Amino acid sequence: MRTIENIITDRGSKYAVSGAPCRNAKEARELLKELKRNKKYAKATHNTWGLLCDDGPIKNDDGESGAGMVILRVLEREDVRDHMIIVTRWFGGKHLGGDRFRHIQEAVRIYLSEM
Repeated sequence: MRTIENIITDRGSKYAVSGAPCRNAKEARELLKELKRNKKYAKATHNTWGLLCDDGPIKNDDGESGAGMVILRVLEREDVRDHMIIVTRWFGGKHLGGDRFRHIQEAVRIYLSEM
């Protein structure tokens, strides 16, 4: 699994993005488990993710309502299949409103540009 840390900071919230090849929901659960073995990621406020695979689009918002769909939309636009992307957020104390979706999109784009 590849992880890029400290890519976006806004009003105290910090973002990281991770990803790895993944073919189905079972592998996605394993990859998320692997990421959370690192205490820093296990304690994150949100680990949202998306995956386009033969099972169809799979996502999880992890409490960040709508975030998984944002990840899926970027994956669909870029035609990235069988690769799970996880965007991690550590909440900084101030609500970001709609800016959080822009940050999630940017995190996925940063990951894909370095793929």
